[in-house]
Amino acid sequence: MAERGPVRLAVLVSGNGTNLQAIMDHIASGEINATIVCVVSNRQDAFALERAEKHGIPAIALESGAYANRREYDAALVEILRNHGAQLVVLAGFMRILTDVMVTAYPHAIMNIHPALLPAFPGLHAQKQALDHGVRFAGCTVHFVDCGTDTGPIILQAVVPVREDDTEESLSARIQHEEHRIYPEAVRLFCAGKICVDGRRVRLSP
Repeated sequence: MAERGPVRLAVLVSGNGTNLQAIMDHIASGEINATIVCVVSNRQDAFALERAEKHGIPAIALESGAYANRREYDAALVEILRNHGAQLVVLAGFMRILTDVMVTAYPHAIMNIHPALLPAFPGLHAQKQALDHGVRFAGCTVHFVDCGTDTGPIILQAVVPVREDDTEESLSARIQHEEHRIYPEAVRLFCAGKICVDGRRVRLSP
């Protein structure tokens, strides 16, 4: 059997890009068989774009103000991704909800990470939601993106115990530590051809 070539990744960002950095580090170490073909942000000032440029990766700011609605924005985004030959789209703190335009262009090929144990606490401020609800365990979830908000098939999850003295900031920091571990692993599994989506269930090959 012929060896699989590197998967072409596109990473969508809005802020600092720590998950982008974690994925870049795992690619550089040879743990992920992939190459990042572009990093796209909806914010011109996103530090993640600087991270990309430092590594010689095309960094593109696609701000939403020039587009009439979310579907038009996503159509422009799809064009950029296709022009760069992206095969997998990774959301790394991308603060926009994708429309059907993006989801149908990349079925089961858009990943996101959410700082909660989905399906609990979707949407914004998941860590605060968890603390307000009084849960004993929080965590993070890597999932495929569908047209809902954090509702796509779950790939990997990590559990983080909630401490009595936790604040939103302290819990977020421990969850982010786990994000940097399981997100690259999910990307690695995809790039190795070890992920199969069966309805809502994601099956992982040994």
